Amino acid sequence: MLDRDGPVPIYRQIADAIQAQISDGRLRAGEAVPSEAALEAEFCIARSTARNVVRELRARGLVHTVQGEGTYVGPMGVPRIKESKALYLEIADDIATRIRRGEFRPKRSIASEKNLTLRHRVARVTVRKAIAHLRQQGWVFTVPYRGTYVNEPEKWPTNKGA
Repeated sequence: MLDRDGPVPIYRQIADAIQAQISDGRLRAGEAVPSEAALEAEFCIARSTARNVVRELRARGLVHTVQGEGTYVGPMGVPRIKESKALYLEIADDIATRIRRGEFRPKRSIASEKNLTLRHRVARVTVRKAIAHLRQQGWVFTVPYRGTYVNEPEKWPTNKGA
């Protein structure tokens, strides 16, 4: 539980919690630590606070950051544990499933980028990649400055997979 009124800054309290996860083995060497977006959603903090958490963990020598990929437990050079399926594909699968179930109906918008970012606890670039994948497959179309909408069922992939 965070003490938002106490003398210890929030970012340090969160860094302490992640350090505890590393110490007790819940986060192993090479494993990704939660993204800034995930930290924002989990702890209800600002992006700048999430950045400070990561900066603090790096300063403690607990993690390293790979530009464009994420932050991982351990020093640079530790083999990274890759997820079996790219996150954007998991998100695309989730959205396609929701379209098939009727949660997102044809000619109606899907959830906003911000909502998808919070739901999946990922960065916006990951959500954008998922939407681009769905668009390429025919699940959705995007209207600039308006949003992304579900295509008519006859435009969906014939194999019904995402």
